[in-house]
Amino acid sequence: MKSKTSDDTAFLPEAEITASDVPPGVDRRAFMMRSALFGATAVLTGCAPSKPETAEPPPAAALQVASKVSPDLEVVKKSKAPIMTTLDEFYKVGPGPSSSHTIGPMRITYDFYQRCTKLPADQLAKATALKVHLYGSLSATGKGHGTERAALAGIVGKEPATVDPAFLDDLAANPKQSFPVKLGAKTFNASLEDIVYDAPKGNFPHPNTMTCKLMAGSQVLHELEYYSVGGGFIEWKGYTPPKKGQPKYPYSTMKQLQAHAVANKLSVAQVVLANEIAVSGKTEAEIWAFVDKIHNAMVAIVKTGLKAPTATLPGPIKLKTKAGEVYARSMDDKYEKQRGVGVVAAYALAGSEENARGHLVVTAPTGGSAGVIPALVYALGEGGRKLPVEKIRNGFLAAAAVGYLCKHNATLSGAEGGCQAEIGVASAMGAALIAQAHDFDHQVVANAAESSLQHHLGMTCDPVAGFVQIPCIERCAFGAVKSWTGFMIASNEIPSNRRVDFDTTVDAMALTAKEMNAKYKETSEGGLAVSLVLC
Repeated sequence: MKSKTSDDTAFLPEAEITASDVPPGVDRRAFMMRSALFGATAVLTGCAPSKPETAEPPPAAALQVASKVSPDLEVVKKSKAPIMTTLDEFYKVGPGPSSSHTIGPMRITYDFYQRCTKLPADQLAKATALKVHLYGSLSATGKGHGTERAALAGIVGKEPATVDPAFLDDLAANPKQSFPVKLGAKTFNASLEDIVYDAPKGNFPHPNTMTCKLMAGSQVLHELEYYSVGGGFIEWKGYTPPKKGQPKYPYSTMKQLQAHAVANKLSVAQVVLANEIAVSGKTEAEIWAFVDKIHNAMVAIVKTGLKAPTATLPGPIKLKTKAGEVYARSMDDKYEKQRGVGVVAAYALAGSEENARGHLVVTAPTGGSAGVIPALVYALGEGGRKLPVEKIRNGFLAAAAVGYLCKHNATLSGAEGGCQAEIGVASAMGAALIAQAHDFDHQVVANAAESSLQHHLGMTCDPVAGFVQIPCIERCAFGAVKSWTGFMIASNEIPSNRRVDFDTTVDAMALTAKEMNAKYKETSEGGLAVSLVLC
């Protein structure tokens, strides 16, 4: 979107700054000094504050980017019922850089294409195009997230878990390509021109709303409204959740989960495993096979990121990668404990830089936070502590429980809750993973997760230029280190003395998300996104 002031009016004399320009509750003099400073910087350097890469949107009547969520969405309604999420729904493999803006849209358009294949033959015979319209945060920052490429990939039959990232890279390098789409006996071409960056502002059911349409010229043959609700999860208008088994130990809060653990003399991981078997219908062996698959994928992501040569990431920021350099220099650190912090940070940078490249990552819980859990898994395993694989498996289950609870009672979406919902939740999951992998009891697991989440409350989502690079990449490193800090505090304190419980902190996150200004919810309209000057 264009700024309300053009480049040649960036530096205005005080008389031209009216009282209406000053945000409510902000000291007028301080505001004018700050405005003058940014303006002077722009004049002296010839640079303007960064703007998200996005197509010119059509005029919108609404004054704020959509941040409210419709109570009709299943992701909202099911917060009143026991958790039914399963591991293969939660840990998803797909291309970066965003679970909500890349993986979600690709799942959506793939789903819509599959629905279209089932339409009557006489309808399909009239089809001429598939059109996708992006709204809200998807429109505001989609360019930086590669949303249009992901959406086109789904239309032409590609799924997140199996798509070759080279396909998406080639689309970025050669955006005028078109691809045949076959529906019944009818074939037509699809291209990036069929993905429309529509209104970023409006009263949408979810900040990540999109519509898919099968067209016959200007006539709509079939249309469905979708929502990318965070973590790669999707819904659509009229969505009803799939039928599942009932959990053996139903819970919707950490307090309830812990009560099951105490009453049945189980660990957090054992409660989650019992529920996974009951809800998914899978055997224990099948569940561990899936966990091992995710474990191996995460290890491969970190290794690939560490081996990658220093290079410039795509986009206008021109950010240099540094995971390999940070790792090498950390390993040379003469202070052993300092070396450990540096190595964990390097592992997280490696995973997050892979995400920024658009390579395959694992949502844990999101793409933007995809460096945190892989860093800890690798540090606990072959990249550090070398714990048995069985211990790390249990850690994955405890981490999932924390992610489930945050999704159930708050949000995993940066567009809905800011970065506290992504890095904050990932860090809490990581702390629980470490505690469970070291066989601590349920209270230490809960306390570790609470501590790590608490100290991310209020964190905004303000990606510079709409790209998942600054501040996202380094935030993964800080999130991983905070996971370890949360674990160290929880495992060394008297557990019963902790004053704040996990459920309270999740409630605080949900409240903060609700009250957070929409500018700080993945719109690139506030914070670093407007403060950093790009040349």
